[in-house]
Amino acid sequence: MKQEFIDKMKGKLLQMRADIYESLAKKNEDFKGLVNAVEAGDVCDIASDAIDRTMLDSLGQQDADRLEMVNKALTRISQGKYGICFVCGKDIPMARLESLPWTGMCVDCKSKAEKSSR
Repeated sequence: MKQEFIDKMKGKLLQMRADIYESLAKKNEDFKGLVNAVEAGDVCDIASDAIDRTMLDSLGQQDADRLEMVNKALTRISQGKYGICFVCGKDIPMARLESLPWTGMCVDCKSKAEKSSR
C-alpha cells in the first residue's frame, strides 16, 4: 500500500478522533444542562430528562466505541500494519478503507465474523 494513501487515511483518522472528542465534550455540556434541569423540574420534566440522559449515554457509548476503533487504526498505522486484515493477513481494498478507515478486516473476514456472531 502506498505511503501517500496511508498518510491520507491517517489525516482522516486524526480528524475523526478530533471530531469525536469535540462531540463528547459537547455532550458532556448537554448532560450537565440536563442534570440542572432535573433538579429544578417537575415529575414530567424529570421523566423526559431521564429519557434524554439515557439517549445521551447511548450516544456517548457509540462515540467511545468509534474512538476506540479509530485509535486502534492509528496504532496499526504506526506499527506498519494498516490496511492488512488482522484475520487472514490479506490487503484490505483501498475502497473499503476509504469508506471505513478504522476497519481491520477485509470484507470476507468481516462477513464471516458477522455470520458466526448471529
